[in-house]
Amino acid sequence: MAQRTWGSADREASGDVTSSDPEAGPPSARPQSIMLALLGDYVLGRGLYVYSGSYIEALTRVGISEQATRSTLTRMVNRGLLQRRRQGRRMYFGLTSRSEAILRDGGTRMWDTSAVNAESGRSWTLVSFSLPEAWHRPRHDLRSRLIWSGFGMLHAGLWIAPSQADVTGLIAELGLEDYVRVFAAEPVHPADLGRLIRDAYHLTELTGQYHGFLRRWDRRRPLPGLPDDLARELLLMAEWLRIIRADPRLPLAHLPADWPASRAQQIFRQTHASLHPPAARIAAGLLETITAE
Repeated sequence: MAQRTWGSADREASGDVTSSDPEAGPPSARPQSIMLALLGDYVLGRGLYVYSGSYIEALTRVGISEQATRSTLTRMVNRGLLQRRRQGRRMYFGLTSRSEAILRDGGTRMWDTSAVNAESGRSWTLVSFSLPEAWHRPRHDLRSRLIWSGFGMLHAGLWIAPSQADVTGLIAELGLEDYVRVFAAEPVHPADLGRLIRDAYHLTELTGQYHGFLRRWDRRRPLPGLPDDLARELLLMAEWLRIIRADPRLPLAHLPADWPASRAQQIFRQTHASLHPPAARIAAGLLETITAE
């Protein structure tokens, strides 16, 4: 059975899958997104370190070069997302406590949180912040975390999210308690909630991403040009996470009647269920591992 705790809300580099013509072939994928898909499905919770050559071979299946994979491994070590372990002449890479937390957080969003929000949408959370001009990294990290938590930007330093979003933990983790203010809010006249949503969220772009996902995966045999089902599974997981990272889960009452999230989620879960057994057999023969001591 598929391990239901992978994903990434990585706040530093999204490692996204980028869009391409869904009829022309698979999407192009950044190495980190595929790496995290592999780690989430086949390493998380197992206390394993994976040989660098296995990462290279797995990512080659989706068109990522050896050089790009090696560079990604190094960057992830530098960011505290992977740790090295040498055995003889071989180098192995395993998860850190930070990357485990990120993967579990993403897994909760992927498997346990519905892509459709049926709440009424009456209550909202308002976040206001002002950081010193030179704090580029903290500002980037805060914005990334807010987006992952379903916030949209009304204007610089003022963000909204549907329902009562708990951001206490992420603010404390970033050490920004003295710079961020959080309010429970309800739009009132003359505020136009529809316009606020259009201003804060890129729904046209998100709709296109969902429809592209459906064109690519809602078919009897998706992506036939790939070498095997492990490659398909890794691209499926990475692309789906990219979409749900961008989806603020706005209340259904404020979305178009034909909102495609529910159908896309159904296709994602059905496709993953069919791909995972053969993909797991391929991964078992591919991944050379050692156990953590």
